[in-house]
Amino acid sequence: QVQLVESGGGLVQPGGSLKLSCAASKNISQINVMGWYRQGPGEQRERVADITNYGRTNYKHSVEGRFTISTDNAKNTVSLQMNSLKPEDTAVYYCKATTYSTYSFYDYWGQGTQVTVSS
Repeated sequence: QVQLVESGGGLVQPGGSLKLSCAASKNISQINVMGWYRQGPGEQRERVADITNYGRTNYKHSVEGRFTISTDNAKNTVSLQMNSLKPEDTAVYYCKATTYSTYSFYDYWGQGTQVTVSS
């Protein structure tokens, strides 16, 4: 089991920045993939960015160059630095952890944190 707690959401003006953090209850070096997802009003949840335990990152095309995902193994946290925010980035952002076993995988989700981009 992995418990995840997000923090750092809020209201920001277009063009502004926010940093989201997700604290994991387990050593994140033992978690295969950590990621950030978001779900806007009336929309499906979508992947924003993820990072493997050997440091490979992937980003949704629309956030490349604006968002940066990173981990801090000493603090067991994964962060999402969001710059040049746009109104369309408004959503509830969720942290996700995925662990693999020999024949299966397990996904764990945080409770979500609201990000609102508005003037």
